[in-house]
This record gives sequence, C-alpha cells and structure tokens, in this order.
Amino acid sequence: MIRYERDFNAIPDQQYPRLLAHATRVDQPYTLIMPSLFHFSFNVTDLNIARAFYVDVLGCKEGRSAQTWVDFDFFGHQISLHLGTPFQTHATGLVGDIKVPMPHFGIITLVPEWQLLAQRLEEKGVEFVIKPHLRFAGQPGEQWTMFFLDPFGNPIEVKGFESFDKIY
Repeated sequence: MIRYERDFNAIPDQQYPRLLAHATRVDQPYTLIMPSLFHFSFNVTDLNIARAFYVDVLGCKEGRSAQTWVDFDFFGHQISLHLGTPFQTHATGLVGDIKVPMPHFGIITLVPEWQLLAQRLEEKGVEFVIKPHLRFAGQPGEQWTMFFLDPFGNPIEVKGFESFDKIY
C-alpha cells in the first residue's frame, strides 16, 4: 500500500475527501491530485562550473549546498548535483527519425516559454545536440523540442507544447 503523508491544511475542504479516498485505493494506478515536485540527482565534476551553467545560462536558482553537492531550482523542480563521474550517454533513443541521447532529463513548458528559453540558450552560445525544432507537426503529441548538454555531458531536453493537456 502506498502511503503519503502531506500537510492537508493547504487543501480546500471540498477536495480533502476525494484526495483521501483516492490515496487509499491500492487497486488502481496512483495519480497525485495535489501538486508534486520532481527530484533528480546526478554527478558532475566541478560545482563551480555547474553553478555557472545552471545559474548563468539556464537561469536556475541555487539552493542549499555543501562541499560535495549543490541543489538548484530547475524550473520548479529540484536537481541535486553531486561530485562524481557523470553517467554515460549514447544517442540510442529513436524518436521519429532522430536518435536522441539516452538517458536524459528535462522540462516541459508551454510554447511561449519554450521559445524564450530557446532564444536565451542561443544568445548564451549553447551548442545544441538537436537544434530547436517542431516534431510530430499536425499529429497527436506535436511538440517543440531541443537537446543540449551541460558542461559535463549530461543531456537535457526542453519540450514545448501548446497545452499541457497534449502531453500524454
């Protein structure tokens, strides 16, 4: 059984019974009704270079840190960069007719924010593994996408959708 302990004071009273009933059902896939954040930890070889990239290039806000790690607010989600050997990646993920780097992580935005970020990355001189472009035009799943690497070779994808209802 999945058990989630949360601060229910922030949930309007009319939603609480629905949330509680949903959270106790173990016979169906679990879907959070409340907002949640994603956390991802991975290795880098230099925290100062990481700070320069994630803050100055991507615009992330630095959070807590120690001598061997640093947290960032990665577009509303938490990433933790630890000193170590970055994971190996290979262009093996076939999406349409393009091989994308695997594994990778990233964010999904609406198209206007995606366009602003693509412009920012171009202005900052980021080299793209896969240049900003539209894929699956006119099809279900139509999306703007771009891939680039952080200074340690960690692949990042940014997707842009017209509506978050179109993601799945």
